[in-house]
Amino acid sequence: MSNAGPARPMTGDEKKVIFASSLGTVFEWYDFYLYGSLAAIIGAKFFSQFPEGTRNIFALLAFAAGFLVRPFGALVFGRLGDLIGRKYTFLVTITIMGLSTFVVGVLPTSDQIGVAAPIILISLRLLQGLALGGEYGGAATYVAEHAPANRRGFYTSWIQTTATLGLFVSLAVIISTQSIMGADNFAGTAKATSSIAGWRIPFLVSIILLAVSVWIRTKLSESPAFLRMKAEGTHSKAPLTEAFGQWPNAKVAIIALLGLVAGQAVVWYSGQFFALFFLISAVKVDAFTANLLIAWGLLFGTGGFLIFGWLSDKTGRKPIILGGCAIAAISYFYVFQLMAEVANPALAHAQETVQASVIADPAECSFQFNPVGTAKFTTGCDKAKQSLTSNSVVYSQKDAPAGTPASVQIGDKTFVVTSATFAADVTAAVIAAGYPAATANTSIVKVTGVFDVFRAQPFKVILIITFLMVLVTMVYGPMAAALVELFPTRIRYTSMSLPYHIGNGWFGGLLPATVLAMNAQHGSITYGLWYPVVIAAGTAVIGLLFVPETKDRDIYAGDSSIHKGDHVVALDPMAVD
Repeated sequence: MSNAGPARPMTGDEKKVIFASSLGTVFEWYDFYLYGSLAAIIGAKFFSQFPEGTRNIFALLAFAAGFLVRPFGALVFGRLGDLIGRKYTFLVTITIMGLSTFVVGVLPTSDQIGVAAPIILISLRLLQGLALGGEYGGAATYVAEHAPANRRGFYTSWIQTTATLGLFVSLAVIISTQSIMGADNFAGTAKATSSIAGWRIPFLVSIILLAVSVWIRTKLSESPAFLRMKAEGTHSKAPLTEAFGQWPNAKVAIIALLGLVAGQAVVWYSGQFFALFFLISAVKVDAFTANLLIAWGLLFGTGGFLIFGWLSDKTGRKPIILGGCAIAAISYFYVFQLMAEVANPALAHAQETVQASVIADPAECSFQFNPVGTAKFTTGCDKAKQSLTSNSVVYSQKDAPAGTPASVQIGDKTFVVTSATFAADVTAAVIAAGYPAATANTSIVKVTGVFDVFRAQPFKVILIITFLMVLVTMVYGPMAAALVELFPTRIRYTSMSLPYHIGNGWFGGLLPATVLAMNAQHGSITYGLWYPVVIAAGTAVIGLLFVPETKDRDIYAGDSSIHKGDHVVALDPMAVD
């Protein structure tokens, strides 16, 4: 099927293909943001009645389902997609995701059915994580295999916009429900335990998304590339073995991960999730203002997905994706520091001028990596660091002899951790030294309404966030097309899904916790940016050296593998078409 030629408007069938495929990704992010936004109420309803050790295990499993199990779903559903077809596989994944989300809305809480409640919840999360592993690869493959050859970047870029839509839909449902039913239904308390408590509504509403998604997807036809492959009898009988058990194909998956996806993942998470965390936790902007500024930045920047997807059809996928990674690596330290200075100039000035130190036995100092928010850091050194980090104080660390109680030095004053008033004393001292008190900081950015952003200070912050979003759209907009084009049809679903979900689930998903731990380790609000900077720079170099340009590839070429008896000779997708 060759569709090269002048650009033309999308047909009605093509729009339906894109819409149906994108709904699954909306669902993915709707669910993701629901769990993030309602984490407190979910913890209160399902985990809080258990001993701390048990609660931490449950929290870890819930976290793992969201990120760590996705690559395994990519293997399971990628294999099915290459064996039985794209349409039916990602019809299964959307059904599993939707039903799992809906069932959370009717699931009895732990005070009603005991330990069975968190076990069922974790099981549902595991199912969701597995299904998510197959959803993106199926959607991207399906759209790309329907798209005209010279518009694959533009067509698949529509899928990339849906993360933002999923965020907006989830926030809209949560805010609307809170307004109608009251905030008590969403508090971390046991006030509302019936199956129709307000916090359940956002999960129950997901059944509407599911019904629409399934109805539309049942109306779709199978991918033309897959049908052609089946008709020719060239489909893979062992996609996993062929994709990852044969070096020529496994090599491409590794290069895709390290030379494209890893950098994309850290830029994506830095530009949206870490930017929000940075504003709230490090710069001390109130949550309403920070969310609103991020929302405006998303609104201004989202069109970049389509622009860069379209541009990649003209100039190629590689220069845009790797260019975004390189710009991020070069600019991140400056951009985040600039954001801090614009959003909270008084705090930024104090960080430049006030001298603070943690003096402790280095053996007591932990690397405070805490991805699920349940770990306890109780040594004197850890408490000293936490007292300064909570106040966004920049500090140095000085080693003390073994057995010396940890202390904090601010200017010429020293405070020992063992003091009963240690935390309060440190907070008072940093304010006296020049750090702004939260209640008296008139220089910090603040907005009171949706349109109260068109003033100099908040609008400057929005422009900075928009710049970060432009980088996000550069690396993510052309990504689906680039991954689809790297692999032959017979193993495409399997091959592209695994590197995508390892990159985004592990490299990206662990970014906030990793950056936070690195910041605490080094007494800085920006040191942890070395994590995305190094990975993005590494991706730019590896991609430049090893990733081929794929925009002009015929994604149907190379599908007639050479058969010798039962042996399949793997075709190297890195070869020039």
